[in-house]
Amino acid sequence: MRHLPLYLLLLPLVACTDRMAPSDDRWSRGGELIAMSGGEAGARYACVSCHGARGEGNGFDAPRLAGLPAGYLQKQMEDYAAGLRPHAVMRDVARFLDSHERVRVANYYAALPVPALAASASSAAGAPPAATAALYVRACQQCHGVQGEGTPLGPPLAGQPATYLAQQLRDWQVSKRRNDGNHQMLKVAQALKPEEVDGLSRHLAQTPPRPAGPAR
Repeated sequence: MRHLPLYLLLLPLVACTDRMAPSDDRWSRGGELIAMSGGEAGARYACVSCHGARGEGNGFDAPRLAGLPAGYLQKQMEDYAAGLRPHAVMRDVARFLDSHERVRVANYYAALPVPALAASASSAAGAPPAATAALYVRACQQCHGVQGEGTPLGPPLAGQPATYLAQQLRDWQVSKRRNDGNHQMLKVAQALKPEEVDGLSRHLAQTPPRPAGPAR
């Protein structure tokens, strides 16, 4: 046995692993494969099934991901996995991904171009009612920017679906969503009347999105 060539002694070690060398194509370098296939979770949990082929959202209850800050996207996936932002499907999606995969898919969506607002929404926008504009300045502008473009304190909101935005505010109001650091969103949301929730959501949905700055 001691006289066998070294390469024969190493054969069992090679045969006992099915780990392949990493590919150098675009799929393995970034998060595109995860977005398209759902990673180990499978196609049922692929990001594109709800958020669109280019991260544009579905215009209803799934938000735009394209162009959002990578740090924000990563944090949301961590919060979904931890139950701080309850959502049955997103919880499962996030838990199927490890921390490295969450970083890769967040970077992928952050690098996508921000889609233009649909022509129908742009034409319907106009100037918001004075009361809604004043409410946005008072309650939202400091964290989310003058045009809802996002700041280091809060994510972009402009161009997100009105239905999605209204549901998030309602979730904050009842503490269903509780994943900000100092509960500031809970305080802001609980001070809003139902008609104010709807007005702010419509106003932001009709505001053209733009590339975001960094957000925590």
